[in-house]
Amino acid sequence: MLITTTAFIQGRNIDAYHGVVVGEAILGANIFKDMFAGIRDIVGGRAGAYEQELRKARDIAFSEMTASAESLGANAIIGVDLDYETIERGSGGGMLMVTVSGTAVTID
Repeated sequence: MLITTTAFIQGRNIDAYHGVVVGEAILGANIFKDMFAGIRDIVGGRAGAYEQELRKARDIAFSEMTASAESLGANAIIGVDLDYETIERGSGGGMLMVTVSGTAVTID
């Protein structure tokens, strides 16, 4: 599956448009990861726990989008947009949400 943020693929013709496909992932970041990320932010460095959660959420979202495109008979996704959001849930930490969307197409 070819995936690109551009609206076309240079040198390739789009034979069919199958519609918008979306993948979403919402993952919780627990209170201990939040606490250690806060300490790391104070002393400097990268928040590895958050980076790992974001990477996992992004992989899940892309997998869902790709599966949706494949089920429509597409062999590429164009115009891909990736969004990150945080959802606060009180003192217990927050949720990380990743949404990815694009247009499923068949290319030659």
